[in-house]
Amino acid sequence: MPENATFTGFSQETVRFFRGLKRNNDRVWFERHRATYENDVLAPSRAFVLALGARLRSVVPHLVAVPKVNGSIFRINRDTRFSLDPSPYKTNLGLYFWEGTSSRMEASGFYFHVEPPNLILGGGVYVIPPLLLGRYRKAVVHPRLARDLARIAAGLAASGDLTIGGTHYKRIPAGFDAGHSNAAFLLHNGLYASWEGPLPEDFYSERLVEFCFARFARMVPLHRWLVDALWGSR
Repeated sequence: MPENATFTGFSQETVRFFRGLKRNNDRVWFERHRATYENDVLAPSRAFVLALGARLRSVVPHLVAVPKVNGSIFRINRDTRFSLDPSPYKTNLGLYFWEGTSSRMEASGFYFHVEPPNLILGGGVYVIPPLLLGRYRKAVVHPRLARDLARIAAGLAASGDLTIGGTHYKRIPAGFDAGHSNAAFLLHNGLYASWEGPLPEDFYSERLVEFCFARFARMVPLHRWLVDALWGSR
């Protein structure tokens, strides 16, 4: 598939590849199925990154979408150097679209994750960079930003199919009021909204772009809040 190919959907072969890899997570199996990985995972992923990236820029104009591995496409090889799990490959497809000049994983953005039989979509920051955690906590209780965050969180909760994640700590950090209306957010080391469900029929057609956009669009207010709170001026 050429670099600028039109996205027409993923295929049943995409799903079969990841199901097979989960059962046979070794280099021999992967090399036997490398052509499937190239043709039915990487090629449509590149086209999808371009298509969804363009669609998302209608609401996030400066969004970064790079249709290559280690750009918006996460590499399939696992880093096993510090892991007790020796499996060499990830059994999922991960794509990321982000905003800002920070490195990919230190920026707020939108995440697409396929791990058959499920699809997960997320928007926000999975782990807040340690150097920005203090800034985040101050934003949580900042008069204007606190009101905005509470309103956004209420809207996400009312959606019925989106959840807010990122809770990590068990105690409110020193120096902050445990009675503050936003105190629960002080327990976070990440802040994101997520949607999860079975792979939709749209996964196999160009309609997947709109399927994802409709859900990501509802996460945009949280993304904007994070960009303002962590990287903006106030």
